[in-house]
Amino acid sequence: MNVFDPHIHIKQIVIVGVGGTGAQVARIAARMVYDMQRSRMHTPRILLIDPDRVESKNCGRQLFLPSEIETFKAKTVGRRLNLALGLDIAWITEPVNADKHFDRSGSVVVSCVDNHLARREISRIAGNHVFISAGNHEYSGQVCISNCGDREQVMQHLDGKDGAYAYLPHESLLFPELLESQPESETEPAPVSCADALLRHSQSILINDWMSCLIGNYLYALLYRRPITSFLSFIHCDEMVSTRNIPINREELLAYLRTL
Repeated sequence: MNVFDPHIHIKQIVIVGVGGTGAQVARIAARMVYDMQRSRMHTPRILLIDPDRVESKNCGRQLFLPSEIETFKAKTVGRRLNLALGLDIAWITEPVNADKHFDRSGSVVVSCVDNHLARREISRIAGNHVFISAGNHEYSGQVCISNCGDREQVMQHLDGKDGAYAYLPHESLLFPELLESQPESETEPAPVSCADALLRHSQSILINDWMSCLIGNYLYALLYRRPITSFLSFIHCDEMVSTRNIPINREELLAYLRTL
């Protein structure tokens, strides 16, 4: 059994995008940090980044109330969790900036964004970080864990060392199309946000909850030092929920890297 061992001292959890999935991930992360504090473990800080404000279409379908319309999502979620659990969650109410918002090491960066520009900026973050990147559709989605955006470096370590893998490929290497714009055409309409998709009833109201749980599993393993044996997970919840985890090994890594 191969495991991911990124050799990182986690100083903070940065959640980028605090909408349908991100707000639920923030709730899960806050519960973990609260538990870690009570257990006298090393406790990372939590930082939320999102420039968006709450709209009426977010209420009920995301973790927001009608009374919170026009407030910043990151601030609203952060304050709520701080009041509930006595934490010190911080927030930034501007677009994510790879140079401005990150130092060189120690972050778990959870990407819960739904547009190519934010994903492109996250892929620019330099230093020793672990990324948990999520993307979902109407009834399905994927989550990958990584720490390396350099294809050549990943290729040089495809066999790991004694069952441990220090490098896993970033979302930008596995799904490069997610970093590209999808222009509207006569046959393929422009993509809509998750909130709009929910409003049109073209997206499951539960997909964000299931995605956040999948992300939470990876985050839990990192924080509590449990074995991480997969680098990519798929979820589908059209009828009953099913998940498929892709194990860390040379064959599977090559299969996804060859899609480039």
